[in-house]
Amino acid sequence: MIIHPFPPLYNKNSKVLILGSFPSVKSREEMFFYGHPQNRFWKVISAVFECDVPKTVEEKKRLLLKNGIALWDVIESCEIVGSSDSSIKNVKVNDLSKIFTEADIKKIFVNGKTAEKYFKKYIKTQIKRDAVCLPSTSPANAAWSFERLVEEWKVLKNI
Repeated sequence: MIIHPFPPLYNKNSKVLILGSFPSVKSREEMFFYGHPQNRFWKVISAVFECDVPKTVEEKKRLLLKNGIALWDVIESCEIVGSSDSSIKNVKVNDLSKIFTEADIKKIFVNGKTAEKYFKKYIKTQIKRDAVCLPSTSPANAAWSFERLVEEWKVLKNI
């Protein structure tokens, strides 16, 4: 069983919550979200908000918080082989209540189908809110070009 090793990112000004599934091996090593260099999350977010791609964890945090974005994962702990979403078993989900208590979240997005699957299965009925599924920024989602991802993710700017 692997336990999610780092806390959510949010503050009282967060309006949007983006949920991933569970951090990759690289993200767990870096102790921050979307740490794998092939994951397009940071490039997509930077393109959406028309700024330079952040390099350090501090720069990444500043970019998200400045734009009212909170970041967390659906899964608190699970069995997983490497970073393979398809190998996830024995899921325990994160408690999102603290984020909703401390921030006025207007909209929830999930990054990809795995996050959507576990959100719908475990969290949606708990919090009585829907999430919009955005195409995954994972390198495994090769069917989506960078340009298409950016177009879809631009919905973040309208909240």
